[in-house]
Amino acid sequence: MIPVTTPADLRLAGGTVVLPGTGAQRADVLVADGRILAVIDPSSLAEARETIDVSGRHVLPGVVDAHVHLGADIAMPRDADDVRPETAAAAAGGVTSLIAYLMSAEPYDGVFASSKAAMEADALVDFGFHFCIGTREQLESIPSYVKDLGVSSFKFFMNFRTDEGQRLGLPGNDDGFLLELLEAAAANGAMVNPHAENADLIKLLARRGVLDGPGVEENPLQAWDRSRPDYVEAEALERIGFLSMLAQADLHTVHVTNEMSLKVLRDVRAHQPKISIETCTHYLTLDIDAGVGAYGKVNPPLRPRSDVEALWEAIADGTIDTIGSDHVPRHGKHKQGGIAKASPGFPGLQSLLPLVLTEGHLKRGISLERIVDLVSTRPAANFGLGDRKGAIRPGADADVVVVDLNAPNVISTDHELSGAGFTPWDGAEVGVRVERTIVRGRTVFVDGAVTDEAAGQYLPRAKSGATTNRGARA
Repeated sequence: MIPVTTPADLRLAGGTVVLPGTGAQRADVLVADGRILAVIDPSSLAEARETIDVSGRHVLPGVVDAHVHLGADIAMPRDADDVRPETAAAAAGGVTSLIAYLMSAEPYDGVFASSKAAMEADALVDFGFHFCIGTREQLESIPSYVKDLGVSSFKFFMNFRTDEGQRLGLPGNDDGFLLELLEAAAANGAMVNPHAENADLIKLLARRGVLDGPGVEENPLQAWDRSRPDYVEAEALERIGFLSMLAQADLHTVHVTNEMSLKVLRDVRAHQPKISIETCTHYLTLDIDAGVGAYGKVNPPLRPRSDVEALWEAIADGTIDTIGSDHVPRHGKHKQGGIAKASPGFPGLQSLLPLVLTEGHLKRGISLERIVDLVSTRPAANFGLGDRKGAIRPGADADVVVVDLNAPNVISTDHELSGAGFTPWDGAEVGVRVERTIVRGRTVFVDGAVTDEAAGQYLPRAKSGATTNRGARA
């Protein structure tokens, strides 16, 4: 910490700041022109136009949630109703940057322009995009998407091998197309984010009637797990791991759910190190006995408690690299009609940080530095934002969340800001409260309320790539 002579716009004073490489320590944070000016000793003299007392609180870098879906049909944001409630939920949860998946069978140039305009008009937080690739024209446009649009990460639905993508207006695909996508990503400094499930095995289990037998009504989440079990995911991860090795492509394995998949990925990464592993909040906090019925339906499914614990062990030993929300804003009315008919997914932006801090830090003793790495630093680095997002350091964007780690409260649907209108964590007890969220030096959430002014900016990303870190950092 060095003396500062430049006047600051803002001083966050008296808190405990989580810093890269050194962890949690008492310090003050100075902000000027939307960036971190300096981190100084609390006793240091430094001029600031505004000082906010955060004594007794922890100051963390804003969350970078790299796994978000927007729009009522989860294809893309189109208007204020698709943007404002979801980014308000993000701000309330300490998320200062999100990267949303755009899904379309059309070329993405027009989709990108309209989605960017919708976000710039009403987003409270900064944002970027991933594109879901499913057509030949999209595949051939990857160089342009990276260079001209600043999109350098591409999703591929391995489970859309047959007709499952029709519900989202997306075509089927095959492994040959997947290999071409991996090759194109490698050639253009981009990364592939696979939804890894074996569609053929899912179809086989459906023909065997796994959702028709006894017990479906008594425990629908257990039945949904049986319909898409752990090996459906693990086989697909092994296959794409091998293909990514052939293509020498960077891979970000999204929403990993279970112990078998972790074993496969550990083996694959021994030969193909350019793989980062993501899990999601719900796989760390909910299981097949959660008792939330179809509101907990998601793909891949929630798993047994033993898999939840295996994921936490993989966080402690450094296997898992990032945590995302896989936020889905579909309204709760689409959860009706039983587990087979209910739409998959649920909102998660608002709950990500409180749940991970509660379950990981308060209950399991995982260090704050490791939590920050999982939800902020590593996602930013993986997706080409590490020079400006994900850490509190001089020169970085002043994206900051102030949290009270001694604030027992209960997650409630009544407080859920997403347009989905529900949360599967309704009634869950947490020990953390987000008090203030700051995006590039501007407060967008404080004292339980969001501000009225949109502040979000588009984040172009010229390059994405796996930045895995071996070894435990608990």
